[in-house]
Amino acid sequence: MSAKPKLTMNQDQKNIMSSSSLFSSKSSELSGEIIIPGDKSISHRCIILSSLAIGESKITGLLNSSDVNCTINSMKSLGSYIDLNSNYECIINGIGIGSLKQPEKPLDFGNSGTAARLILGLVSTHPIKTNFIGDVSLSQRPMRRVTDPLINFGANFKLSNSDFLPIEVKGAEYPIPITHEMRIASAQVKSAIMLAGLNTPGITTIIEKEKTRDHTETLFKYYGYEINLEKKGGKNYISFEGQKVLNPVNISIPGDPSSAAYPVVAGLICKNSKIKIKNVLSNPTRDGIYKCLDDMGASIIYSNKKNEAGEITYDMEVSSSTLNPIDVPANRAPSMIDDYPILAVAASMASGTSIFRGLSELKVKESDRLLGIYNFLSKNGINTTIEDNNLIIEGNTDGPKGGALIETNLDHRIAMSSIILGMVSYEPIKVDDTETINTSFPDFIKLMKKLGAKLSA
Repeated sequence: MSAKPKLTMNQDQKNIMSSSSLFSSKSSELSGEIIIPGDKSISHRCIILSSLAIGESKITGLLNSSDVNCTINSMKSLGSYIDLNSNYECIINGIGIGSLKQPEKPLDFGNSGTAARLILGLVSTHPIKTNFIGDVSLSQRPMRRVTDPLINFGANFKLSNSDFLPIEVKGAEYPIPITHEMRIASAQVKSAIMLAGLNTPGITTIIEKEKTRDHTETLFKYYGYEINLEKKGGKNYISFEGQKVLNPVNISIPGDPSSAAYPVVAGLICKNSKIKIKNVLSNPTRDGIYKCLDDMGASIIYSNKKNEAGEITYDMEVSSSTLNPIDVPANRAPSMIDDYPILAVAASMASGTSIFRGLSELKVKESDRLLGIYNFLSKNGINTTIEDNNLIIEGNTDGPKGGALIETNLDHRIAMSSIILGMVSYEPIKVDDTETINTSFPDFIKLMKKLGAKLSA
């Protein structure tokens, strides 16, 4: 097979090609050892909380990505002192809860929904005016799910078309504590409310019907902030008193389990492969995809258990496996909401038909991710259907036909998943734009090549 195979493209497809497009070709015998970059969710939160602590915090293992840089730049604009060295070690001199200054220009969040939503919560209980902007993709993601509960603190928001960025924010001068029961399972909404509660006198309470990723709660404790967590009547209650003090920390960020899922799945589906991935976060609110892979018969051995940033980490040894089909229940979505695209790649190589249920939240990610999964699978010859927000995938252990050009629509997870799919396809897959991968996993292509992936420009 030639290094640069010919693909048939129409003019519209040619127009979307970029200098960061990439061919992914059939690969086997992956081997080696890699370290996954720092967890994105924890990186965002550590920057914010360190900026609100009194004193100097040191963060190592911070994810060096465009999303995280948006949080750094925004917190600098709000008055925090942040210094990064060449090893991406981060020193932050916090300014204390309640001390945010009014930024001189709009806060630009690029493609980062997490940064935008968390910092919306933070500024909503400070008496300052801020403007939030983002790229085309972020400006199409709903924000009222965040601003609606924040209004009850006393903040005012002016949203574009009632739901989107850009947003003008007028923070509450005298914020009022709230009790909020979550209508949708969203760690971003929960964390936005928690950050708003930090500068609010009195008790802020959040009630969850479904438990979502709990990094904010864990980090509150790590920074010495008293928080009460209870389970009553089948619901989770999170409560704390505002306007206390966050302590500075020295903290090391564990590896991102969502990023690790890409080489993990590659190691499982590429023939005669055996790889090791070090220092991967293991958290019950984030391990949905690993439960699914275990249910599918994946060969993954966990070793070298450690504790980092109040979280558990493991090294993972992954070997090629024959995967069984799976029926993924809707209630597993909160623990793997970002991981459906790469799980779909695993399902495409399973020995039967898999069903992913209850995926309505995928329609409001960086793109309509449910449609994005359907497109990159079906264009490469995998029988895929969508029925009532359920995704049905007919697996084929021989691998898909491949040969398609995939438009990522600025969605980094569609880009990375398409690249992994190309590694088991009969014909190479071309991804139109890999630049978007820098939002979460800048070294993805380098690390996959290190393991033996056949990727070419």
